[in-house]
Amino acid sequence: MTERYLGVLGVAEALGVTRHAVHKWRTRHPQGSDHAFPEPDVEVDGAPGWRADRLEEIGRWRAALPGRGAGGGRPTAARQDYLKAAMALGLDREEALRALATFAEEFPQMSEPELCAWLIEKFRR
Repeated sequence: MTERYLGVLGVAEALGVTRHAVHKWRTRHPQGSDHAFPEPDVEVDGAPGWRADRLEEIGRWRAALPGRGAGGGRPTAARQDYLKAAMALGLDREEALRALATFAEEFPQMSEPELCAWLIEKFRR
């Protein structure tokens, strides 16, 4: 019986990301690092493969990644605009981010870009 494995493309499609994202994760989080990407079950000619039943494990690994901007990265354009508007009103970055988090809890139906645009509009009044 033939055993079937998911390659980088199969993992990417199952998680709804590009194969480039999976390659980046493997490069940025190698074995031996603090948050190593799950090791493949098999390698064929240098190409990794994972059993399909490990998708949940890989999904949990992904969910435990730090959020955007945590430890690096650039905030979204909406968040940058919001921070710029908040700082123009005299809030420092930490105060502005705390306010944004508070409003996000208060209005969970709004996406962050919608929330940022709404707050910027409120600042203008």
